[in-house]
Amino acid sequence: MNYDNAKQARYYNKIEESKVHCFLCPHNCIIKPEMTGACRARKNIGGELFSLNYGLVTSLSLDPIEKKPLRRFHPGSLILSAGSFGCNLKCSFCQNWTIAHQDADTATVAPQALVSKAMSLKAKGNIGIAYTYNEPSIWYEFVHDTCVFAKKEGLSNVLVTNGFISHEPLMGILPFIDAMNIDVKAFTSGFYKDICKGILDNVKESVELASQHCHVEVTTLVIPDLNDSLDEIERLSKWLSSISPDIPLHLSRFFPNYKMSHVNPTPKETLFAAKKVADNYLNHVYLGNI
Repeated sequence: MNYDNAKQARYYNKIEESKVHCFLCPHNCIIKPEMTGACRARKNIGGELFSLNYGLVTSLSLDPIEKKPLRRFHPGSLILSAGSFGCNLKCSFCQNWTIAHQDADTATVAPQALVSKAMSLKAKGNIGIAYTYNEPSIWYEFVHDTCVFAKKEGLSNVLVTNGFISHEPLMGILPFIDAMNIDVKAFTSGFYKDICKGILDNVKESVELASQHCHVEVTTLVIPDLNDSLDEIERLSKWLSSISPDIPLHLSRFFPNYKMSHVNPTPKETLFAAKKVADNYLNHVYLGNI
């Protein structure tokens, strides 16, 4: 992959032996020279940390806002959706694993050019830019720069994210974000540790912080025998309700993918039962992939 567009990263410190400490996300990677962090998108080059995916786009599409999914943010509108490569989680069920965990073809797009593209689509109903498909938080420098230009043009900025980002960078970008869909992949620490290689508490903090600054909706992919117990759905729903009962929750049906091709699709009856539980605590519960 061509790294000619590499841009100096934010949120890192230089440490001994030309290593760097990246604190963009809670992995807090210590990265040796010429190595990348867990996300594959940030590399130590000569004792400095660089973003490898700055301006590199793998996917670009004008999508219905409901596809993000956002059901209560400008319903019926369209949004220009852009993604890059890499991810800071390692979910065994990843739906976009070809760009998250493998090398993918890219096109080079400057922040101003992406904003201009979004502006040109306003006549078709486009309201802004959604940073999605792969994990936008590890595309941080490009997303932040583009968000600044987009806001100046009156466009909406949307993050579709796993929420696994450190406090300081999250607070640094929230002033430019209008809406977020945050994956809460399960409501047990064990699931995050074993299935995603992440930490639930950090994701919960992101939901709590983001909900104070922008419109937030939450998605949970319900996977048979892993996070589908009604007790877990109830605890998730109660927690969201404690933030606000108006936070929409999307309960999405699992289909076999990536390293979980052997797991059967979620029975529809499981989702219907989960929605019934969640409805006791939340005002807006939606089922996806039914």
